[in-house]
Amino acid sequence: MGGSTGAGKSTLVNSLVGRQVSEAGVLRPTTRTPVLVCHPEDQHWFAGMRVLPHLTRAWAPRQGGAGDDGAGRGAGGDGPGRGAGGENERVLRVETADTLPCGLALLDAPDIDSLVADNRVLAAELICAADVWVMVTTASRYADAVPWHLLRTAKEQDATLVTVLDRVPHQVVGEVSRQYGALLAKAGLGDVPRFTVPELPESAGGGGLLPATAVEPLRSWLAHRAQEPASRRQAIERTAYGVLGSLNSRMPELAGAVAAQYAAALRLTSAVDEAYESEHTRVRARLQAGAALAGDALKRWRAYPLDCGPGELLDAIAESLEALLLCAVTAADEHIDDAWRREPAARAPALARSGGRYERAPYEDGDSPEHRIGMAVRRWRRELEEYAEEEVRALDRAEKNTLPDAEVVAALLATALLGGRRARTAGETLAERIGAHGALRLRDRGGRLLTDYLDKVLGTERERRLAPLDALDVNPEPQAELIAALSVLQKER
Repeated sequence: MGGSTGAGKSTLVNSLVGRQVSEAGVLRPTTRTPVLVCHPEDQHWFAGMRVLPHLTRAWAPRQGGAGDDGAGRGAGGDGPGRGAGGENERVLRVETADTLPCGLALLDAPDIDSLVADNRVLAAELICAADVWVMVTTASRYADAVPWHLLRTAKEQDATLVTVLDRVPHQVVGEVSRQYGALLAKAGLGDVPRFTVPELPESAGGGGLLPATAVEPLRSWLAHRAQEPASRRQAIERTAYGVLGSLNSRMPELAGAVAAQYAAALRLTSAVDEAYESEHTRVRARLQAGAALAGDALKRWRAYPLDCGPGELLDAIAESLEALLLCAVTAADEHIDDAWRREPAARAPALARSGGRYERAPYEDGDSPEHRIGMAVRRWRRELEEYAEEEVRALDRAEKNTLPDAEVVAALLATALLGGRRARTAGETLAERIGAHGALRLRDRGGRLLTDYLDKVLGTERERRLAPLDALDVNPEPQAELIAALSVLQKER
């Protein structure tokens, strides 16, 4: 039994059974835990996990037939099955009723237009698992898009389908039935069995049972399909073969969607790669041109050594390098944001925090580029100072008090590496302090260290931008797997 919110599915199920087995009421959604009702002798069919294997079973106590008073069972929301599993566990409550014929099970599914996404997904799974689809709508909502989507799906899959026009006021029964029939005929569903249930006092609020005469035509139709061998086989085979036949068109469409999804992921990835490659090239050129020795760093270098110590010079150069790297990362992120805003796939919930358009989420304080780049530059400076200390210790001088200060060597090395032509004297002074060979060796090591940290910083930021996309694990393999599975299915059939 499927349908939209307020269609009266649960009341219809209860009325077909003859007692309340599925919760009904004005609070929406009422059907949170789906309910399956069958004859007691058929209970074993649903005890195992062959049918609806992803749903945990919750068994209701045995109830009698129509004369057995089941009042209060489920109306208050405390019936069996509610919360039978964990908070996120999906549960199927199984009831038995002697009033149902053997071979027939009724499944009350959640609303197909539920505001709760999990309910909508579960409703679709349950409907697609059934041999016969009973689509329930009302006189006020029979033209809505949601029930027609279900009807079109049934037509595409050639499922055994029956529709119920519920809660129809007596004065408009004829007019509404004719209009609904015309819509069905226009959609190619004119031969679908239709049943009309009038609006009755028992329907109000969904809390009561409809008179047996109101649902007898539908009950008889279902019983005939369950008990008459030829009709039963026809209904089951039509739905089963219809689903298999629909895969001839649905699988290629799905494979095409997988291919489109992978292509979109490649475009998003390419935007990130291109932005960071461009900024990597630009920042290397700027470093080689001495752009880091600017502003306060240049001022400190010009004041060195008379009015500026080596520690202050190192601080200023490190801050300038940090600003240069941060500028490169910011520029890359802006280019990526612009590219992703033009890409519809970037609106996926895992990538964007805005449903209408791509919008990058704000950074946490400890996870900002400023924090990461600052940490990386501090580590670079510490390793550079260690290189200077190693080179000073390796000097072969008789008088230890004539050894140069390691901090001075580190400051001169940083200036020579990052200052370009403006810092030519830094390299000359460094050679005077530790010798030409030592200065050359130290500058080679320092240059490799700077390149490594540049690659590491930009590489880390690139991986950060790609992380949400990588987490989606989009790859091309499912496309080939879908086509291969369809080929196997066609051969087996």
